[in-house]
Amino acid sequence: MDIDRDIREGSCDLERDIPMERQGSCLLLRYASQNSLDESSQRPNSKDKPPYRNNHHTHRAFSVMNHMRQELLLCDVTLIADNVEIPAHKMVLAACSPYFYAMPYFYAMFTSFEESKQDKITLKEIDSQALTLLVEYVYTSEVQVTEENVQVLLPAANLLQLTDVRDACCDFLQAQLHPSNCLGIRAFADLHGCLDLLNSAESYIELHFPEVVECEEFLTLSHQQVARLICSDRLTVPSEEKVFECVIAWVQHDLKHRQEHLSALMEHVRLPLMSQEYLVQRVEEEPLLKADLQCKDFIIEALKYHLLKGDLKTCIKTPRTKPRQPVGLPKVLLVVGGQAPKAIRSVECYDFKEERWYQVAEMPTRRCRAGLAVINGKVYAVDQWSNCANMEARRSTLGVAVLGSCIYAVGGFDGSTGLNTAEKFDPRTQEWNTISAMSTRRSSVGVGVLNNLLYAVGGYDGASRQCLSSVECYNSETDTWTCVADMTSRRSGAGVGVLDGILYAVGGHDGPLVRKSVEAFLKGVGVLDGILYAVGGHDGPLVRKSVEAYNPESGTWSSVNDMALCRRNAGVVAMQILSLSHLEFR
Repeated sequence: MDIDRDIREGSCDLERDIPMERQGSCLLLRYASQNSLDESSQRPNSKDKPPYRNNHHTHRAFSVMNHMRQELLLCDVTLIADNVEIPAHKMVLAACSPYFYAMPYFYAMFTSFEESKQDKITLKEIDSQALTLLVEYVYTSEVQVTEENVQVLLPAANLLQLTDVRDACCDFLQAQLHPSNCLGIRAFADLHGCLDLLNSAESYIELHFPEVVECEEFLTLSHQQVARLICSDRLTVPSEEKVFECVIAWVQHDLKHRQEHLSALMEHVRLPLMSQEYLVQRVEEEPLLKADLQCKDFIIEALKYHLLKGDLKTCIKTPRTKPRQPVGLPKVLLVVGGQAPKAIRSVECYDFKEERWYQVAEMPTRRCRAGLAVINGKVYAVDQWSNCANMEARRSTLGVAVLGSCIYAVGGFDGSTGLNTAEKFDPRTQEWNTISAMSTRRSSVGVGVLNNLLYAVGGYDGASRQCLSSVECYNSETDTWTCVADMTSRRSGAGVGVLDGILYAVGGHDGPLVRKSVEAFLKGVGVLDGILYAVGGHDGPLVRKSVEAYNPESGTWSSVNDMALCRRNAGVVAMQILSLSHLEFR
């Protein structure tokens, strides 16, 4: 029967001549034919209209199928794990999981004549709790990831190729990273091939290394895992001493079985980068190292390194003489205290990534003309020491620098005269010790460290009442000061920074003359990533809040966003921090 012809001729009886499955087609054709004759000139082409779409249709369909599964209606397969039976529909499983659709034996099981009769499938590699959750997810698109189920849920989702559930588990674990569990999460991610989680865990471990090695997980690592961890250039550690101490603690935790691995681990500890005092007093005296010939060789190498002067240290090039270079820490410029116009407690922090200034926690006391130093993530503001029993002199307008692992306070003013004395502070012993005196009294002195030597630049000689152009250099290994070439101009209160092996003296004054050779009077200077920063200061009548950056490659200065406060005589330091909340002032 030519149904289409009968429709056109009007001789088609739907009830008599057309099977039920074609009636809808005929009605559709008849409707289209009539409209093409009567309304073709009035209605738009149906092809121009978008198709009707019901976004809730699929959700309703799966909701009904899930209800049918729960009522055991039309279920044609039962998954079994740990003797737990989970009913389901083959078509739904195959549609949602590539594992059921694409795996050869499952595809055959669901589609071939023989295997299609099997209605029970045992999955031996999947936890029953995880399988239950994943089958429910297939029908409902929802799964609750928790600390209790994530360790079974992720491997099961991986096996069934439910990548969105696997990614949800990885996101959950990444949010749970903590010094006490990050090593376990890293191993878990490595085992199951979760590369993004693995990279996140490794970065977290490197960033929080001092806290990680204090936790129980670290002591359970194998010697290969410890070696892999401590050989990283990216470890964030306050000093190499922390790496040494964690190796000794790991060996002593199971001395009988671990002592044989000591030399293999010490190969990755950068002994030459430790302070000479710690090397001699702690490392050389460690009984475990005394009994190991290879470890003795590492100590000898480190001691030779310390005997070399300045640039000669580059003659010893081993993995142990290469400084670690942690990555990912936000870089900031701290401006501490100063005068606005009176001494203030305010501290501002410039975030280079966000290019904006933040107000951070104030110092306990007002400070201007304070020297700043950073050791072990702590910021030390150094000015007057009358309340410190171990200091022999009150000091303001002094120079402060970090050399080795100690803070040096150089020159300054004690309230009546300029000082040529200097002292060194060891944060480990919390003690100050006097070092050799300079040849000249220097208040408002700038200091900088270059090639393990400390330079005292310019300043004001209270005795002769002159600003100074002279520069002295201090060698901590010989405890001696040596005069070096004078500057071309007298500078008191200059900012000093070291950049690409060059010592810069920025601004300053000579009596009433404010220097413009680099920047305005009494500026703070910080160096970060090859750029020199001049912060605030005053040019005579005006106190400034402006900040400028000097690029030695182009030889140009450029403006940086202004601070919130105008300030002069502020302390300035450039550093990397874990976060603004980690700033600690001493």
